[in-house]
Amino acid sequence: MREAQKRLGPMIFWMLAITVTAIACAALLYAAGGRTVNAAAPAGADGNDHFRLLLAGIEADLASGKLDKEQAIAAKGELAREMLRSRGETERAPRGELGRGTLLGGVAAVAALSFGIYALLGNPDLPARPLAERPEAAALTLDLEGAIARIEARLAEVPDDLRGWSVIAPAYAEMGRFEDAANAYRQVMALSEPTADLRTDLAEALLLGAKGAGSDEAMQLLETAAAADPAHARSRLYLASELMRMERYEEAARWWQEAIALANGDEAWLMAAQQGLEVARNDGIDLAAEQQAEMIAAMVGGLAERLAEEGGSIEEWMQLLRSYLVLGDRQSAQAAYDDAVAAYPAAFDRGELDTLALGAGLTLNGDAQ
Repeated sequence: MREAQKRLGPMIFWMLAITVTAIACAALLYAAGGRTVNAAAPAGADGNDHFRLLLAGIEADLASGKLDKEQAIAAKGELAREMLRSRGETERAPRGELGRGTLLGGVAAVAALSFGIYALLGNPDLPARPLAERPEAAALTLDLEGAIARIEARLAEVPDDLRGWSVIAPAYAEMGRFEDAANAYRQVMALSEPTADLRTDLAEALLLGAKGAGSDEAMQLLETAAAADPAHARSRLYLASELMRMERYEEAARWWQEAIALANGDEAWLMAAQQGLEVARNDGIDLAAEQQAEMIAAMVGGLAERLAEEGGSIEEWMQLLRSYLVLGDRQSAQAAYDDAVAAYPAAFDRGELDTLALGAGLTLNGDAQ
């Protein structure tokens, strides 16, 4: 069986190698037959930088929860259509003077040479190396800052490049450059129709840049976006959140309700919106959190009372001590630790308990520091 596996391994490798080589040869033939040149791109620029940035932005939004899986797929589909439209606008470069037969011969020679060199030097039985350890992987990593620098240089030359501003705005936001992101979104709005999404994007950049201080301009943008598009949930969610921060709970409840009414039921933000609505209806008081805190306090109090009356195991004392620490009640935690030490005076009986207590800053037979 092992011998058969040893023979099968190289066979599979060569089948894959032949397939990959055939695909590469086909790509070479296609590329040699004629290539497209973006007439608008400056010399030496990579015309796909903006598409890479958009794709990276979509993946980042998917990972952070801004987009769900279906929205990410739709965004990628739109990106693919944009790429096709971009290619359709390019000019066809003149074909080379080599004939098709010469090209076929050259490609065949490259393939034969590749297999010949590998037959002499290669070894398909070598173990695989993790991708992170391969130096060539570093060359494939998207250089976000470099791509942004190239787009910035392009925008300095062509300040009315709508596509450039559209690409660089979310990239700035991902990098935490919120002031630059806001400026880029303003440029996009000046060069195109100011949609509800664009107004909300600009408002988001302004709010993030304000670091919790709020923004009157952002609120105006969000209100305009919500009024312009009755089905726009994101602007309504931002409005509700900002009104909660300003303690304008009645208005916040209205926007929470409108956003929830637009949900299909599987949105990532739906549960948070429902909780926000409940808090707004209770004038900013989170009854669920208060009830949970009361329940936890009751359980901790019951455990403390039982241990004081009946005693318990080291594990139970550790549970009580850990509960007080989680609740932030250091005074009760120190008192519980003192009681535990009194119940287990021998140090070797309470090694883990001492580690927990001393690591939290409590003292042996004393008050909390």
